[in-house]
Amino acid sequence: MNLHIVLPGRCRTSALWETMQRLEILDGMRGYFLVFMMLNHLTFAGGYLLVKFNHGELGFVQDAQGFVFLSGLLVGMVYARRMLKEGYEAGASKIRRRALEIYRYAASSLLVIMALGLVLPHSSTYWEPWLWDLAGHDPYYAAASLLLIYQPTYMDILPQYIVYMLVAPPLVWLCVKGRWMWVVAFSVVLWVAVQLSLHYPLIASTRYVLDLVHEGRMLRTAFNVFAWQIVFMSGLVLGSLTATRQIDWKKVFTPKSTALAWAALTLVLMFMAIRLSFTFGVMPEEMSKPFRNLDNRVRFSFIYLVNFLATGYLVTWMVIAGPEAENRFVRRLGNGIRGIFSLSFLRLIGRHSLQVYAWHVIVIYLLKGFEYHFGPFNEWTKTAIALCAVASLAIPALYRERASLPLLQRASTPGRK
Repeated sequence: MNLHIVLPGRCRTSALWETMQRLEILDGMRGYFLVFMMLNHLTFAGGYLLVKFNHGELGFVQDAQGFVFLSGLLVGMVYARRMLKEGYEAGASKIRRRALEIYRYAASSLLVIMALGLVLPHSSTYWEPWLWDLAGHDPYYAAASLLLIYQPTYMDILPQYIVYMLVAPPLVWLCVKGRWMWVVAFSVVLWVAVQLSLHYPLIASTRYVLDLVHEGRMLRTAFNVFAWQIVFMSGLVLGSLTATRQIDWKKVFTPKSTALAWAALTLVLMFMAIRLSFTFGVMPEEMSKPFRNLDNRVRFSFIYLVNFLATGYLVTWMVIAGPEAENRFVRRLGNGIRGIFSLSFLRLIGRHSLQVYAWHVIVIYLLKGFEYHFGPFNEWTKTAIALCAVASLAIPALYRERASLPLLQRASTPGRK
């Protein structure tokens, strides 16, 4: 299948401007998912109301899925372009350096939490549900965590990124060379193999080897890397096709191509109805039992994949084609969604998603200890803490952009005080 589309007469300035706008919206999307990661990961005794106001309550599409997909998309967009201009090795070396950078942040987050655990009173009590055996300061589990095979809660998304980045170079190169269907085919086969539980012999042998080193459950992950790769790889393929101009999204998503948009909306509403029926306990037992068998987030099972595909297509259509639709309501909705992803705060934290994610992990852990010592809190206090936690996401982003801040620029200008 050839998706190559040449746009005659397009000037480089226009193409550059469209690319910048597209990247800003993608940054806004990453920022959006970071905000809701903070809200969803923040826990209080008895829960809190603010966390209920998010898309995760209306279906089976969650922040991690969008975050993983956008990471793959940007990997394809950035490094396929570099490989196209400078060759395979130039892009591959950049990807490997990025993987090393991700590992440094993953390890740093872990070391900070471990260091805090040594000085904060009763940390092994309130962090035990997240750290498990690591809460007891066992050196074997500390080593396993640094090797990314024993992953504490909320520190389990970066390790899978590292794996994907390490295998990404040849896959991006295949896409650059027009052989992206091989990447798609392999990704789908691997996902199906996990759904059929064909990965269990590998898991069992890994656990056996680890038991020889230290008896205990030293293999702990929240994401099956072989299943969730389909989210990352789909983004990688689409990003690579975008960078090499093998696909033009303006022609794929047009205001007149509404059939798939309507189908996607129907699926989204179906999953929303199912999710709400479970929430309010109105799902008949005859329907709920077979559905629960398909509900496996760790393996990114069927319902998560289909719901993600439908939601992803619908949101993309609304962002690209929605503002130009004939229907006034659809135009307003499309402009509204685009406006949300264009918010400066979301774009700010999205530009530094790795650093912001690492920061959010530490904040979440610290707030757990804060509640243990000073809680429980009432609803207003919980909301205020949550909003402050979200606002704090700007701290690492502003620090990284400190050289471009107007106040600091004026302070550093000679002759100014």
